[in-house]
Amino acid sequence: LCWCAVRTHECNMIDLATWNLSVPVGTPAVTVDTPKLVGGYQDGYFRSGDTLFFWAPVTGSRTDNAIYPRTELRETYANGAVHNWTYTQADNFLRAALTVDQVPSSGKIVIGQIHCYGSTEPLIKLEYQYKEKTKNGNIVAKFRLTPTSEPEVIQIATGVLLKERFTYTIHLTPSGNLTVNAHEMQWGTKLDPSWNGKQLYFKAGVYTQDNTGYATEGGAATFYKLQISHDKKA
Repeated sequence: LCWCAVRTHECNMIDLATWNLSVPVGTPAVTVDTPKLVGGYQDGYFRSGDTLFFWAPVTGSRTDNAIYPRTELRETYANGAVHNWTYTQADNFLRAALTVDQVPSSGKIVIGQIHCYGSTEPLIKLEYQYKEKTKNGNIVAKFRLTPTSEPEVIQIATGVLLKERFTYTIHLTPSGNLTVNAHEMQWGTKLDPSWNGKQLYFKAGVYTQDNTGYATEGGAATFYKLQISHDKKA
């Protein structure tokens, strides 16, 4: 009973009114705007309901400046305008509960990001990396200390099975403290002040880190919970 109650509570937290959706068709890849998404948009790459299902085959088309295909949500306002923010304005959270259902030959899919507007270099990418040898995966953060630095690779959690449900939270405070909780493990750091004033936004879904192979190869995930909050202090 408790499990059902928790699960129902989580399901009700998926609000598509704060997102648009990139799907890997067209050149460049098509973006589905927020009102259309809220209206019940579904296709072969994305399904919504009590859960969200994402599928991004290695053969899919790509967004501008990207080398890999994605079926991925991008933070917006309810009217469809993109929502960018500076971290000092609020306590910023991205919370998710999901299963990774399939990975490409590389074993890697990105499941959550804080991106930087007008840049191809995100502040942080949260990546699931499956190892064929061990038959399970690691959850890794790729974090940029400054907007121009190369990403540091931080292993947050290990032993995550395909189709195993887990949660993650990305939390960025107004003072620049960044914390990632994933699969009951935690990592944190302090942002370099050079990020102050940068326009940031959350992304979530499946960004497949592979672009070669058959159309049946790719990344897939099911999200049971997905929630953004920007909690302004009184």
